[in-house]
Amino acid sequence: MNLENEILQIKNLNPGEKEFHQAIEEVLISIKPLLENCEKYKKNSIIQRITEPDRQIKFRVSWLDDQGNVQVNRGYRVQFNNALGPYKGGLRFHPSVNISVIKFLAFEQIFKNALTGLPIGGGKGGSDFNPKGKSNNEIMRFCQSFMTELCKHIGPERDVPAGDIGVGAREIGYLFGQYKRILNVHEGVLTGKGISYGGSLARKEATGYGLVYFTDSLLRKNGLNIKGKNVCISGAGNVAIYAAEKVQALGANVITMSDSTGWIYDSEGIDLNLIKKIKEVEKLRISEYKKLKPSAKYFEGKFLWSIPCEIALPCATQNEVTLECCENLVKNGTIALLEGANMPVCPEGVQLLKEKGILFIPGKAANAGGVSVSALEMSQNSLKLNWTFDQVDSKLKQIMEDILENILITCKEYNLKEDYVAGANILGFKRVADSIIEQGVI
Repeated sequence: MNLENEILQIKNLNPGEKEFHQAIEEVLISIKPLLENCEKYKKNSIIQRITEPDRQIKFRVSWLDDQGNVQVNRGYRVQFNNALGPYKGGLRFHPSVNISVIKFLAFEQIFKNALTGLPIGGGKGGSDFNPKGKSNNEIMRFCQSFMTELCKHIGPERDVPAGDIGVGAREIGYLFGQYKRILNVHEGVLTGKGISYGGSLARKEATGYGLVYFTDSLLRKNGLNIKGKNVCISGAGNVAIYAAEKVQALGANVITMSDSTGWIYDSEGIDLNLIKKIKEVEKLRISEYKKLKPSAKYFEGKFLWSIPCEIALPCATQNEVTLECCENLVKNGTIALLEGANMPVCPEGVQLLKEKGILFIPGKAANAGGVSVSALEMSQNSLKLNWTFDQVDSKLKQIMEDILENILITCKEYNLKEDYVAGANILGFKRVADSIIEQGVI
C-alpha cells in the first residue's frame, strides 16, 4: 500500500481543506505499522471508506437581529462514521467555522470516540455564527433557526450533538427547546443539557477533569508524581478552568492561563475563584485578573509557552502551539504535554516533542473525557435515571485510565516504544476499521 499516494488522492478529492488534510496526514502516517501488516484493510478499501464522510450537510441559517434585520449564516453537520454507534460530536459556533474545520473535527472525533470503548460514532457540526456581542434573544433566534434544519438529520439513535466552542448550556437549552417544539418529543437528542431536563452531573467538568486524570495516570506509569509540579495551561474556557481545578486538587501549581487577547502568569498559583468570576460570571477578558490580583503579570498577545513548567496542558484551539512554542518547552525542561484541545500542537511541534523525549499525548486520547460523559448522559437518558456526581466522576476516571492502558498495550504490540500518538491512532483506527469490515459493504 503506497500511503503517500493515498494521502495525495484524498487531498485532491478535498481541495483547499487544509485542516482536514492535517488530520488525515496525522492519522494515516502514524498507523503505517498497522497498514503494512494487514492485507484485509487494503482489500476492503478501508482508507478510502474511513476518510470519506457518510454525509456532509450544509444549510442556510436565517435569523432576525434585535434591530429587525435579517442575518444569514451557514450551518454544517458532518456525519462522518457510525460503525460503532450513533454519530456523536459537538456543535461549534465561531467565525472560523467552515467545511474543512468541521471535517477535521469530525474525523478526529471518530477515533476519539472509539478510544473510549463506548458505542458512539463520529460527527461534528456548527456555524460561522459568532455568539460574542449578541443578545440572549438574538442567540435564541439563531439557535431556533439552526435547529429547524438540523432536527431533520439527528435523533437519539441516529446523531446526538453536544456543545463545543461558542455552544454552552444556554445554546444547548435553546437548541433542545426548538427540537422538542418541532418534533413534540422529549428525548436525549443533545448532550450537555441542563440537569433539570436530562443533563448529567460532571459534564461541565468532564473534559478538564479527564485530561488531568490521564495526566496523573501517565506520570505514575513513568515513575513520576503530579504533586508539586508547575503546570502551564492555555485557554480560560470550560476545559482550561476545570483542568486547573483538578490539577490544584491533586497538589500541583497552575501558573498560566490565557484567552484570545492575552495571557496571565501567576507564580503564586492561579486563583481559580477569580478566574471563574471573570470568565464564567462576568464574561470579561482575562486581563481583568491582574486588576484583582496585582502581583500577577498580564501580557497582551499570543501565549508562546515561554514560562518554565514541568507539565503543559494546551486547552484553547487547534494549532495554537507552534514550533517556536515547542522549542520554548524543550528549552525550559517540560516533561509532559497533553492536548486538552483538538490538535492544538502543530505537526512540526509534535515531531520535536517526540524527538526530545517529552511525554506527548494527542487530544483524541487526552481530551476524551468530555465525549465520555456525553455518552454516559446518553445512557442515563435511555435508562431515565440520574447518576450522582461521584458515580459519573468515578466512571470518567476509569475510562481515562483504561484509554491509557490500552494505548500502552498497543504500543507494546506494535513495538512503538513511547509513540503514544501512533498507539492512540492505531487503537482507534483498528476498532473502527474492523467494525466496518464486519458490517459488509455499505
